[in-house]
Amino acid sequence: METALTTTDTDTAARLRRAITRLNRRLRASGLGGLTAAQASLMSSVESLGSPSLGELAAAEQIQPPSVTHAVRDLESAGMIVSSRDPSDRRCTRVRLTTQGRRELMAVRARKTQFLNQRLAMLSPAERRRAEEATAFLERLLEGE
Repeated sequence: METALTTTDTDTAARLRRAITRLNRRLRASGLGGLTAAQASLMSSVESLGSPSLGELAAAEQIQPPSVTHAVRDLESAGMIVSSRDPSDRRCTRVRLTTQGRRELMAVRARKTQFLNQRLAMLSPAERRRAEEATAFLERLLEGE
């Protein structure tokens, strides 16, 4: 049996949204190194998609194809990704991470984890247990995605 959301529930949802947004900003700022947020996101999408076409990458990033073409060109110049023609459809360009790109993406993730480790180290054992419970809660909210 479902219950109606209350004003308190709506307030909690708004606070949760603000806290997650602020945390995401801090993580991005702490972890990017020499990449922009858009470049790191694009590289992460390339990693998760395997060897996407430029169109698939634009769709995944929710950006226009000319923007993805420009971003790919910049990342290719930096040695982070490589593009090549699809052997089965020469009109299609596919991209993949280089070894350097994979290393940089791992470094971005490591810096973000280190930021959180430093913050967690400042907490009491009871607060760290609550952080673990909150993590499980957030994972539960995202189930099925």
